Amino acid sequence: MTDTDAIRDSLDGAVIAVAGAAGPAGRATLKRLAEAGATVVGADADAERLAEAVDEARYAHGGATVIGDTVDLLDLGATREWAGRVEKDFGRIDGLVHLVGGWRGSKSFAETDLADWDLLEKLLIRTVQHTSLAFQEGLGRSDRGRYLLISAAGASKPTAGNAAYSASKAAAEAWTLALGDAFRKAGGDAGPRQAAAILVVKALVHDAMRAERPNAKFAGFTDVKELADAIADVWNKPAAEVNGTRLWLAE
Repeated sequence: MTDTDAIRDSLDGAVIAVAGAAGPAGRATLKRLAEAGATVVGADADAERLAEAVDEARYAHGGATVIGDTVDLLDLGATREWAGRVEKDFGRIDGLVHLVGGWRGSKSFAETDLADWDLLEKLLIRTVQHTSLAFQEGLGRSDRGRYLLISAAGASKPTAGNAAYSASKAAAEAWTLALGDAFRKAGGDAGPRQAAAILVVKALVHDAMRAERPNAKFAGFTDVKELADAIADVWNKPAAEVNGTRLWLAE
């Protein structure tokens, strides 16, 4: 059995939601999860880019069920409605992959603009809070529920010019680990049946970036396709093994 076959076995019939599905990482993830046999429901605030991402995934894997929902993840009520709708429409929810991103930085610590924090708090923390609260109960009803946050190495080793970004990522990680503790407690002596985990990268790279900067080395960067493979592979691991952990894709 190949690795792809194993992932397909673990994801056949699964229903997985992807928040922030319209970006390069989201597009790669939609395609990879669809390839593995999952029903994939992507959400993004940009309806046009989301439609393109969904069409691309459907075209890449004919017969796959890939749909898109335009959702304001900064609205807790709307996020809860989305989570409920996914479970109602498909009978289950087995995963939420959080790919909502954003970056702001400065040349030095002293030049940090707190307006950057105001933006990043919404994009990188508030959306994690809303998706985790909205999907926790549904994931808890699944025998393979996974909540996956994509984070950055800078959360553990912040640099002077990235104070707002690194602090936002660190807060999102802490929130995700708290969800993992909730899954641990719900599992009791038998151990968790669901998992919340963090996949850590230095930064992401995709084909368009390489085309724009053909001479750049992108040292230590993770290709979005490699990230998508790692996301799908989490369902191959027992919940107790990955719950409450950081899975490092960066050095």
